[in-house]
Amino acid sequence: MTFPSAPRLAGDALPPLRGRAGVAHWMANVGLFCLPALILTVPQNLLPYGVLLLLSTLLAPDLLWRARGLGGRPVAILALLTLAAIGMGLVSMVLFEQGLRDLDNRSRFIVMAWIALWVCGLRPDIRWLWGGALAGLLGTLVLSILQVSGGAPRAELSTNAIVLADIVLMLMVLLVFCRPHGRWSWVIVGMLAGCVTIVLSGSRGVWLALLALLVVMAMSLRWRTGRARLGVLLALIAISGTLTLTIPSLREQVRLTELQRDVVRLERGDSDSSAGARVERMQVAYDTFLDHPLTGVGIGHFDSAMQRLPVCRDDPAEQRCHLGHAHNDLAEWSATQGVPGLLLLIAVYGVPLWLFAWLHRRSGETTFRGPAAAGIMLVMAYVLCGITQSMFAHQITASFYATIVGLLTGLSVLQGHAHRQAQAQAQPAV
Repeated sequence: MTFPSAPRLAGDALPPLRGRAGVAHWMANVGLFCLPALILTVPQNLLPYGVLLLLSTLLAPDLLWRARGLGGRPVAILALLTLAAIGMGLVSMVLFEQGLRDLDNRSRFIVMAWIALWVCGLRPDIRWLWGGALAGLLGTLVLSILQVSGGAPRAELSTNAIVLADIVLMLMVLLVFCRPHGRWSWVIVGMLAGCVTIVLSGSRGVWLALLALLVVMAMSLRWRTGRARLGVLLALIAISGTLTLTIPSLREQVRLTELQRDVVRLERGDSDSSAGARVERMQVAYDTFLDHPLTGVGIGHFDSAMQRLPVCRDDPAEQRCHLGHAHNDLAEWSATQGVPGLLLLIAVYGVPLWLFAWLHRRSGETTFRGPAAAGIMLVMAYVLCGITQSMFAHQITASFYATIVGLLTGLSVLQGHAHRQAQAQAQPAV
């Protein structure tokens, strides 16, 4: 896919990117590849992409400045969302006399508008992002196999098993919806690699989002009838479910037996388990929200709310009292920031979701694919994964969300601009 030059102001085309600008464009392409390819396969995760982002911006800042007209409303909306997220974090810091370290993950939002404008100015090719997602899935699978075969109970690489599975799913979203034409064989390979990696991670919280991805993927394909789509989808689910339930080693790896034991323990009132701890933290978050509806207990301080439990007061070393977050987006933001935090969480997911839907309508795509479609699915995947994980309590997931929302917004703006230019050129002269 190629993109036309961004307009200087109201429609004057920029000259082709050559010289210093051409080098910045090349670096932007490499950055698009490095983001998904290296986020899980190297310990530095987003650092290589960040270096390329900074260097290419410093190399051609005039391109970003001239692209502000093309970025327009989408970039402005992301800038306002950034100000709201960071501003509320600063308010919490002042109210609870916290240090700047507590705002670390929230500060990641600052790159959203910057990256969207960076894409509009340097015009990287979306195929590099797709290729990076495929490379990232394959590389992560190899490293996960090596880790588990080396004796680790679950694949987690340089992060933890839950975050690993969540990011793998996001790479699968990019692989499916940013695909070039005629690349379905590689999409299938990447999807299989992602599914195997998720199984090796032993994470169960990603299943609902994975199911949603499979449903949307099946429904968006150009099958002859809707019945054919449904049949293929049900067949995939049936095969996956049968394999998982009938192969003992696979059933153990995805922790189905453990989940069954957790449910039995919960029925007996024992919450000292993986599932029980999540339910317990949800109850603590609800009670904390009722006690502090306007301010919460402060960003990053959910563990202080856990002190309302007798077991946490009596035994300060109890592990489940020091997990650092609520393992649920809604619980985390409501308990730590009250009603303002709840509204901000709705905006953090809702605003990009609305923006991507608006950009998709203007993209010229006749099917559900392209950067805007990928953005919609990525936000929905974050929402679904956020049911069992605090997605913004970890550096990787928080940084990836802010980064990829900015990238996909910029790519969607470019695609929409290319579509409108093509329409204008196709109209007969009067």
